[in-house]
Amino acid sequence: MGESRTELLAWINDLCHLNYTKIEQAGTGAAYCQIMDSIYGDVHLSKVKFDTKHEYEYVGNYKVLQHCFNKHKVDKVVPVDKLMKCKFQDNLEFMQWVKRYWDQNFPGGAYDPLARRKGKPGVGAGAGSGMRATTGARRTAGVRNTSRTATGGRVSAGSGGSDQSASMIIELNKQISELKMTVDGLEKERDFYFGKLRDIEILVQEELDAAEQQEPGHVELPVMKEIQAILYSTEEGFEVPPEDEIPGEHDDYDDETF
Repeated sequence: MGESRTELLAWINDLCHLNYTKIEQAGTGAAYCQIMDSIYGDVHLSKVKFDTKHEYEYVGNYKVLQHCFNKHKVDKVVPVDKLMKCKFQDNLEFMQWVKRYWDQNFPGGAYDPLARRKGKPGVGAGAGSGMRATTGARRTAGVRNTSRTATGGRVSAGSGGSDQSASMIIELNKQISELKMTVDGLEKERDFYFGKLRDIEILVQEELDAAEQQEPGHVELPVMKEIQAILYSTEEGFEVPPEDEIPGEHDDYDDETF
């Protein structure tokens, strides 16, 4: 099983100096181009648009990516039509493949993504750690101001105080929306992997049942019992939820876009 959504996002943001919050954002193709450039150092990043708003702009990015694949004889089909829709599952699976390819081919050494793309910012991208620190400071200040208002009414009365309160409410609502989006993504990821494990469980059980009934062509394999034991194993303090609380097996994972 490949890296999780959270692990991939941390890797992308660290390698490319981006600030992606969802795997779906990679659907523009820009991050894929930059990752390949970190391996080969010859991708035409000047032609890559990081601040894209329309699908037709994604096409140009994928042309750059396909040129890189062709030049270096990368034997992998790029499912452009699926990736451009910016759906979770398609981009998760392709990014997992990209990460494996990077692990096998990255030459090591320092890589400066901002210098390679000549400082181009992107959607969710900041110019290094400075912007991230500024954003964090702004949010911290917002929380402090909220505390002051609640405890002592330190914000002065009048139109100035009303404007400041309105700004704080907007900022807090924005943070709540971001958290909800993160939770939604985690739930989709959970359900996606649960569905895969459920399919494995059914397959293993069918093979064991067939072996017990001594059906022709079925031989009981110790590895099947070992797989089943892993599937059913639990950790201390873990309780199996009731069946009606288990995530649905037929959820549609293609609904979420960014």
